[in-house]
Amino acid sequence: MCTINDKHFAKSAPHDPRDDNMTYKRFIAVITCLTMPAVIAPAIKADTDRPNIIYIMADDLGYGDAAPFGLERSKVPTPGMTQLAKEGMRFTDAHSIASVCVPSRLAIMTGRYPWRIEGQSGSGPWGFIAPRFTPGHHTLAHLLNDAGYQTGYIGKWHLGLKMVTTDGKTQTIGNVDYAKPVKAGPNDHGFDYSFILPGSLDMYPYVYLRNQSFLGRVNKQRGWSAFNRVGPTEEHFEDYEVLQTFRGEVNQFIARNAKAAKSGNPFFLYFALTSPHTPTSPHPDFQGKTDIGVYGDFVYETDHCIVSTLNALKKHGLDHNTIVIFTSDHGPAPYAGNILKATYDNVKGLEAQGHYPAGPLRGYKFSVYEGGTRIPFLIKWPKQIKPGTTCDRLIGLNDLLATVADITDSELSTDQAVDSISYLPLLSNPQGDAIRTNLQIQGTHGWAYRMGDWKLCLCPGSGAVGVYGNVPKPMDAWAAAVKEFGKQPTRDQLLEAPFVQLFNLKDDLEEQHDLALKHPEIVQKMFALMNTQFANGRSTPGPQQENDRKNLNYWGRIPPGTLAKERNN
Repeated sequence: MCTINDKHFAKSAPHDPRDDNMTYKRFIAVITCLTMPAVIAPAIKADTDRPNIIYIMADDLGYGDAAPFGLERSKVPTPGMTQLAKEGMRFTDAHSIASVCVPSRLAIMTGRYPWRIEGQSGSGPWGFIAPRFTPGHHTLAHLLNDAGYQTGYIGKWHLGLKMVTTDGKTQTIGNVDYAKPVKAGPNDHGFDYSFILPGSLDMYPYVYLRNQSFLGRVNKQRGWSAFNRVGPTEEHFEDYEVLQTFRGEVNQFIARNAKAAKSGNPFFLYFALTSPHTPTSPHPDFQGKTDIGVYGDFVYETDHCIVSTLNALKKHGLDHNTIVIFTSDHGPAPYAGNILKATYDNVKGLEAQGHYPAGPLRGYKFSVYEGGTRIPFLIKWPKQIKPGTTCDRLIGLNDLLATVADITDSELSTDQAVDSISYLPLLSNPQGDAIRTNLQIQGTHGWAYRMGDWKLCLCPGSGAVGVYGNVPKPMDAWAAAVKEFGKQPTRDQLLEAPFVQLFNLKDDLEEQHDLALKHPEIVQKMFALMNTQFANGRSTPGPQQENDRKNLNYWGRIPPGTLAKERNN
């Protein structure tokens, strides 16, 4: 088990032997160099000890953007995160399941690896994507509904909507009927209340939805800084007002549910921020508040969303019995910084000022390296967590569902949350035995796998195309690997150095020393474990399941020149 503290790493935990005993069937490794309306929850017996739960997730916030994690490499004050760290627990080896938005959010919502799940067809560009999973699929909200919680979702959705179109064709610019509610959205996936943007803040349509109905008149075409994606916009929509609008919605949600919560009818709120994802657009009230420029100001406003939420809980007397979790969907974008236009290696300007959004880690959003997937993770629970504690055990964002099931004493069926493991025991005993011993992670063009301290990257480079700054770029890395190997590899040889990378994160957090050539037996063992988890349709103990996707069993090299550019998602 890889563990990290302020000095980087501590002791490792033993491998879980149960992962060695599963049967094999098939496997997919998507690699750069390989083919790769509101419903009231049912009343249950009041229990005033049942905690409210608020899950706050930033968008593109890096490990080093959070002061309790970036430490001396962080130059942005984050008082909200600092308060959570002081009053709760830091998880220093927490990971996203993917280094881009949609699969990361899908894993959180379902407790399953996103590559197992088949999305619906009919996607248009950006915020016009179709639902990434079908209504009826078990979700975090369904679990909490069954437990008697009032559930809410506020913020960036980006899991797809089914919009009504005027011509019956795929939803896109020019054919959406904004006067009609969407047919599939958060409320169809178990949430009693929702107030959302369809996608990221630079992904049209730029319009809010409340309980799946569009708000206002979509009669303009606008775009915002960074990528300037011009598209349908509600007539009064402004990018710099979005966080303020979400904060107001959160405060109202807490106020509406405070009385019931005190009577033993708790609530769950998923607060999905749109920041510091581009466009980098802090509200005027936050401009000039930091020493490193507009990016720092935006991170500072992002942090204020925590402060505002904590203040609302205290105002309504709910702070003593509410679990507050804060994290990010993946690492920082290399194109984001103080230049408002999306720019190659924009992040380097911040680093030159002494602020490292990825902290001590290698790589950024899109990549398989730690900077793309290791994230800040803070949790406060006054009744259970000792203030100011640190846990160095491995967890994934997909573990939220099983953890919430434990917290609420809910039972999961054998086909639910098949890749989710509860970290509840670690909240009272952060240095206890490791609960999660392995984790599968996706870059945009490569996969990685954690097994204890070991990390296997199934690609010779960054696992990201490198359009915005990740290096080595795939085709460069592939060419260099073939040259070093002396010939084109066979399929079996794709699991040999230099076509894969192996790091021991206990000794090499910065991922500078590739040990694949020295330890081929570890590479083979880790790949076999991945294969097992694919074949079984699950990575947790239980009966074999089927993956929703049926077209996963492919393997081979992507020809040079065929790699698509990364989409800013």
